[in-house]
Amino acid sequence: MTSPDNSASDRIDVRYVAHLARMHLADDEVARLQPQLEQIVGYVRQLDELDVEDIEPTAHAIPVQNVFRADEVRPGLGHDVVMANAPLARDGQFIVPKIIE
Repeated sequence: MTSPDNSASDRIDVRYVAHLARMHLADDEVARLQPQLEQIVGYVRQLDELDVEDIEPTAHAIPVQNVFRADEVRPGLGHDVVMANAPLARDGQFIVPKIIE
């Protein structure tokens, strides 16, 4: 769904977007996705027609409140208990595989 006032320069190229996303698309995928992308852009362009002058910006459609629990100090696991669960340990430390060469 494209608006008649859209110029060819406003067209979003699926191949370009795929390149930015580091995606490789086959020709049949491009042919299928191009009209879908143009339809999405058409819907977004319809939003430009709305008068939102007196509408306050919001981050959420409904009010959101913090749901964190109270921060309370609790005892943690002891060193010996933690090290007992380690697959490999030496001198009180975990042994892990080397990941940087």
